[in-house]
Amino acid sequence: MKIYELLTIPDLNGMQIIAGESGKENEVASVNMMDAPDIIQFLNKNEFLITTAYHLKDQPHLLTELVKAMSKQGCAGLGIKTKRFLNKIPDETITLANELSLPIIELPFDLSLGQIVNITFHTILDKRAAELKLVLETHKQFTNIIMQGKGVQSLLQVLSHMIKRPVQLIDQFFKPISQPIMNIDFPALLEGILIPSVRSFPITFSFISTKKICTLFPVNINEKKNGFLMIIGEIEKTDQLTLLTIEQAANVISFALMKENALKQHERSIRNDFYLHFLDGTFASQEEIIGRASEFSLHQNQMYICAVGKIDGNLLHPTYTQRHEKEDDVFDLIERELSAYPQKIHFFKKGDSCILLFEVQEHNLPPAFYAESCLSQIQEKVSNYLSNTISFGVSTLCQNFLHTKDGYTEAADALAQGKLSKKTEYIQTYHTKDIMELLRQIPLEDLKNFYSFTLNGFNTTKIEEAQSLLETLSVYLETHCQISETAKRLFVHRNTVVYRIEKCEEILGKSLKDSETTLQIRIALRIKSLLEKE
Repeated sequence: MKIYELLTIPDLNGMQIIAGESGKENEVASVNMMDAPDIIQFLNKNEFLITTAYHLKDQPHLLTELVKAMSKQGCAGLGIKTKRFLNKIPDETITLANELSLPIIELPFDLSLGQIVNITFHTILDKRAAELKLVLETHKQFTNIIMQGKGVQSLLQVLSHMIKRPVQLIDQFFKPISQPIMNIDFPALLEGILIPSVRSFPITFSFISTKKICTLFPVNINEKKNGFLMIIGEIEKTDQLTLLTIEQAANVISFALMKENALKQHERSIRNDFYLHFLDGTFASQEEIIGRASEFSLHQNQMYICAVGKIDGNLLHPTYTQRHEKEDDVFDLIERELSAYPQKIHFFKKGDSCILLFEVQEHNLPPAFYAESCLSQIQEKVSNYLSNTISFGVSTLCQNFLHTKDGYTEAADALAQGKLSKKTEYIQTYHTKDIMELLRQIPLEDLKNFYSFTLNGFNTTKIEEAQSLLETLSVYLETHCQISETAKRLFVHRNTVVYRIEKCEEILGKSLKDSETTLQIRIALRIKSLLEKE
């Protein structure tokens, strides 16, 4: 309750401000009665003091000292029965009260101090009861919105309508958690702002660029991280109803976000365990891998590029827990950034590194086209928000999901190569080292077409005979077309080898003495071994 509201209480009719009117907005939290001159040490902030001024009737100058002391204590105001013992308030007291904005109120003559105290207390309690009732109803309304599954965004819309101000929910990196309001670049506007401790909330500030006034309220995201409920516009500390409404919304949003975060952590853990088991070769068959991968929107026929990231240097923290908390902060930031990209990127964690799988639509574009721009932005965000640097190794193109296992090995190898060069905050792309790695960069359909075209004649031969001929042909080419060595490796007579080679030339319609023909066959046989792994 404020001082000016005291004057509107019907049972206290006759009260009027005679000095310090500029303090009529002072908050009244309690009321006290002066029955001894040493009352000052017993007064509290926002307390309204009433007196008959009996102890001051012979020393009216002490009233000035009382006003000064009350102002220093943060008292709400002073009520005096001027027609009882003190007929006139000294001019110097009135002047001081005006300067200090401490209201002096003339009390009704026909009411006792006890009556005034009781009436004032009842009014304060009734007002508090009404506020608490409103708080409970507001909390219930916000809770119902979440319980009905309407989500945090609907709650924010209701809150915005209640307080008649735009509302935005942002995380600890000043990025909107909910649907953005207006066209405000929160990270840019809030860059460089140091958020004080939670005890200092709510805090109000204005943006130099837009002149907009904002008020921040803390919102718990999990046990260690806080987001903020940002209200566009100033909220007076004396506007208790608005503050209580926002606080109730913040509490309900906190519980909703904590529940949502727990579910995400559980889902993330399951997804991460699957991919780590895939890398470790735990699954019994390719069919099981492909089936489980589809549950996490990882499709076998999708092309991917794999990137492996690791924080540069050693995280020198006092404890093992603190070091891992820092890693979690970095990886959480990365995962949140990836969710904002239009390109589908899957995120996993493996020990002290993170794994990113970029879905690729056009195979004829270089890996850098899909990965490097995104990874550079991530490096910038990690540096700006968390004062750390992170480096990435990038694989060559993986033709399907199963190939991402090789992609991980390539990306990890590229990352290690960069660290050997003593570089930091780098993006190192893997370079192909042998023909099999090169073949993996070609779409499967093209590989199948080349294989079928080169060894087409063997498809019309009996399966057992075709396998025998292809095996002989493979060993024959590996031994540089030496009949005796081929026979020795296959444990057959050299005449058998001669017969089989002549049969192969008949099927192919080409001579194996032609270097172009043998090159194509060598490549086709490599493709055959690659296709058998699919």
